[in-house]
Amino acid sequence: MKISDLRFTERKWDFVKPFHIANSVSSSKVNIEVELVLADGTIGLGEASSSFRVNGESNESIFQLRAEMLEAIKGLDARDYRRVFKKLDAYSRSAPSLKAAVQFATLHAFSRVISTPVYQILGGMKDFVETDKTVSIGSLEETVNDAREIFNAGHKVIKMKVGEDLQSDIARVLAVNDEIKGVKYIIDANTGYTPKEALRFIDAMYRNSIPVGIFEQPVPAEDFDGLKIVRQGSMYPVGADESARTKFDVMRLIKEGAVDYVNIKLMKSGISDALAIVEMCNSAGIGLMIGCMSESGIGVSQSVHFAAGTGAFMYHDLDSHLLLKNVEPVGFRQERDRQYPILF
Repeated sequence: MKISDLRFTERKWDFVKPFHIANSVSSSKVNIEVELVLADGTIGLGEASSSFRVNGESNESIFQLRAEMLEAIKGLDARDYRRVFKKLDAYSRSAPSLKAAVQFATLHAFSRVISTPVYQILGGMKDFVETDKTVSIGSLEETVNDAREIFNAGHKVIKMKVGEDLQSDIARVLAVNDEIKGVKYIIDANTGYTPKEALRFIDAMYRNSIPVGIFEQPVPAEDFDGLKIVRQGSMYPVGADESARTKFDVMRLIKEGAVDYVNIKLMKSGISDALAIVEMCNSAGIGLMIGCMSESGIGVSQSVHFAAGTGAFMYHDLDSHLLLKNVEPVGFRQERDRQYPILF
């Protein structure tokens, strides 16, 4: 079960409609599919969805790391996956999405040899997870129509993107809430507000009895003081996403009392840091959600297996495959809003 090779392949995916978050619009995404090859020919799969905005990564830089990363892990036994993880932790800051893909590919190769799904290797705490679905920034009419479609598809949690225009954001959320009843909202500003704007937004939500589960990343990633200010003034739980990349970031957030929730994304942290973050947050009484970053079927599979295996998450934001064209689920079975891990 010794690692003998790594193969990288670029693949472009188009969004069903332009995906608009605070200060960013995307119509397509190019991800890197990873094959980790064992000496007996067994192949483990993974996917890296890089983000220069969040991680400072690019696909060009990831491809340049292939030979170096292979040299670091070649000859290691996939059964000793924590040894592989430790070697890959060297890429926590420079190439976290690649670190995540190769770490999962190691687990996947191991799982294929022993015919046991990755989620069971990670603990097998749940048999399925339920995902939200995201409404990106758009006109009021587009927002209401998208939210209605998501609700009719059976999703019990709707994630709404805000952060570009405070008054427009408030109007869009209120319009959706007037139209739809019986769901909970994750509101994600993607670093778009100042602390004062974030508190004004929260006040409008509270005065209108909007059922917000998490107010996610209201202020810039580096503004830990701003996060703490918002948390202290918020009637809703406040979560960190862009501020919570590695286990060291999360340790600081916990120490400073800056958040109620942390959004783990494997593309930011890799599996090794994600496991550490789960334990830190559980110990500190901090809630957890798991998210994604434009991954296709393979990449979302990684997170579904992690979420079901650990059973650690209150909220699951694993919908990126639903926002891309022609994506087939790979390591899970999709039934409406539920995702069941399978061996793939």
